[in-house]
Amino acid sequence: MEDKEYLEETKDRDEGGKAVSEEAGKTPVKDDDEYEKICYVCRRPESKTGPMVTMGGMNLCHDCMQKAFDSVTQGGFDLSKIQNMPYMNLNLSEFGNLNNQDVEIPKKQKIKKRTPEAKKPEFDLKDIPAPHVIKQRLDEYVIGQEQAKKVISVAVYNHYKRVFLVDSDKRDEEGNVQIEKSNILMIGPTGSGKTYLVKTLAKLLDVPLAIADATSLTEAGYIGDDIESVVSKLLAAADNDVDRAQRGIIFIDEIDKIAKKKNTNSRDVSGESVQQELLKLLEGSNVEVPVGSNQKNALTPMTTVSTDNILFICGGAFPDLEDIIKERLTNKSSIGFAAELKDKFDKDPNILGRVMNEDLRKFGMIPEFLGRLPITVTLQSLTKELLVRILKEPRNAILKQYEKLLELDEVKLVFEDEALEWIAEQAMKKETGARALRSIIEDFMLDIMYEIPKDDNIGEVVITKEYIEGTGGPVIMLRGQEVPRLQ
Repeated sequence: MEDKEYLEETKDRDEGGKAVSEEAGKTPVKDDDEYEKICYVCRRPESKTGPMVTMGGMNLCHDCMQKAFDSVTQGGFDLSKIQNMPYMNLNLSEFGNLNNQDVEIPKKQKIKKRTPEAKKPEFDLKDIPAPHVIKQRLDEYVIGQEQAKKVISVAVYNHYKRVFLVDSDKRDEEGNVQIEKSNILMIGPTGSGKTYLVKTLAKLLDVPLAIADATSLTEAGYIGDDIESVVSKLLAAADNDVDRAQRGIIFIDEIDKIAKKKNTNSRDVSGESVQQELLKLLEGSNVEVPVGSNQKNALTPMTTVSTDNILFICGGAFPDLEDIIKERLTNKSSIGFAAELKDKFDKDPNILGRVMNEDLRKFGMIPEFLGRLPITVTLQSLTKELLVRILKEPRNAILKQYEKLLELDEVKLVFEDEALEWIAEQAMKKETGARALRSIIEDFMLDIMYEIPKDDNIGEVVITKEYIEGTGGPVIMLRGQEVPRLQ
């Protein structure tokens, strides 16, 4: 009995005699155990092939092993020639001499194993942010576009309620209503905040995000990226976790660039054909995509990703769409005293808000494609007042970034209101929206960022309108100095 008690007492102690916790006593999980094995020949994961045979660092599925033996035994193969072929020596003991680097698949191309915990619903109903919560968070980063933020908040909220319903056991209940996908089409001029909205949204929901450029997409078999490449990017953003990727967001920018080409007899491989191939992704389908690569080849592992619960957001500037809308609105007017003036809508700042599907069809988008994007969000051009607010108010505003950089040098940075208005005016002239703000500020901040570290006595710098215009200099305040001096 004493010996038994002693064994029980020393069971949970390490070699040094210290107590070991239950967690610490467990065998640590190897990093490779988090990923599925990939067949060296067919590049399929073990979730499709079943258990594999490992030899000399190579993983081989039973199908490929059987095909190899069948080809040797039934194909009239000269076994004497095998000795001279690389990696084909019948002496299996020599497999151990192979260099693992020659046969190992990089971790970025491996697929994470699906655990029972991962199969549970990722979103609990109570954990889905309400529309007003989503909008409040968007307000912290995006200035203006109030209607767009409201529409997106409701659409995203409804989408992930649908995801929860699909993942829950209630989906099989008799009489249960099937909710359709709420894919979104965003229309707005360049620099109005389309991409920024989507990035902020993905960060808020903590879901993987993939951003693709529609201009690089082509029909399968032609030079360019296949349609499935957008799903491959999402899988990479999810760290090759298929279950997490299937709850993510895909943002396809420059969607207006795949409109049908007009007055052309050549095959439209980057226009209407791309729209046709995107239909299956938008509606929901199982897509076989390469892991860790945008191109399918014999050396890339493949996996299957379902797009049923992936939220697709398509955005584009749609140039000349305003003219199409104006033409439709003016054509509806009657002749006589009740006729609408042709220039009535020229100064309408919310002209994009009047867009209809027939306008987009006339632009070059096919009806089937528009039908899978039921929610249309329009963003307006940024005014001078909004650009000034964008400079100061967002959580990560441009001015706050520069203030933080100089704060690390123990220097306070101040911008005069007149200087900010001048920057906003110059940005409007460039017609690139908020993107122009940073390039303008970078120009006049270069000398300041270069000179300030030279003098430890500088305590404050005030950016004036005269300085950024080139007619004067900034106001420099030395430490302990009450009277500023112009530089």
